[in-house]
Amino acid sequence: MPRPIILFDLDGTVIDSTEAILESFRVAFGQFGHMIPADESIKNEIGDTLENMFLTLGVDSKKVDEHVQAYKMYYRTIHCQKTYLLDGARDAIKKASRFATLGVVTTKTGKYSREILEHLGLMNYFEVLIGREHVTHPKPDSEPILKALENIEHNRNRVWMIGDTPMDILSANNAGVNSVAVTSGYASYQELEKCASQICDNILSAVNFIQNSVENYK
Repeated sequence: MPRPIILFDLDGTVIDSTEAILESFRVAFGQFGHMIPADESIKNEIGDTLENMFLTLGVDSKKVDEHVQAYKMYYRTIHCQKTYLLDGARDAIKKASRFATLGVVTTKTGKYSREILEHLGLMNYFEVLIGREHVTHPKPDSEPILKALENIEHNRNRVWMIGDTPMDILSANNAGVNSVAVTSGYASYQELEKCASQICDNILSAVNFIQNSVENYK
């Protein structure tokens, strides 16, 4: 039987890059003379694509691309030094790697995600990384998860997605795999309980839950 597979979201699940994200949005809005949205308004959209975030925050659809590029130009200069591991994340990933094959599925740019994980000394634990540029339809569509699984032998019943937003959980539901929501990130418990059957406080608790599920499945 193939090993279990655990796919991790990044922002709010494994890492806290809030400072870098907020700063990059301020720079992008300021560059084009816009009023800068409140931090909470930006944080409420984290987990969605940059394109959708700028649209929701009031940028005209014809100007979204230039805002995204301005964001990325600045973000790439600060993303490593202003991104931090969430409590227990390193231990959780190391523990998960002992009984499962690991991957990352994020709406973050894959290039920057890889650089962050390499900077944090964690990239070597992951078999696959799917970022925004690797798919046509990002989460909550099933495509990112299905793409991550393409070249990994797996049993669909033994695949889990861990994430902190409804988009992560809905993507897992749409892909027909298991999911665990964590409250360490950007969505509230009330938002998560509408779509998630299992909710944990953090990534380490989520990994422990999956390990118990794997052992019970044998």
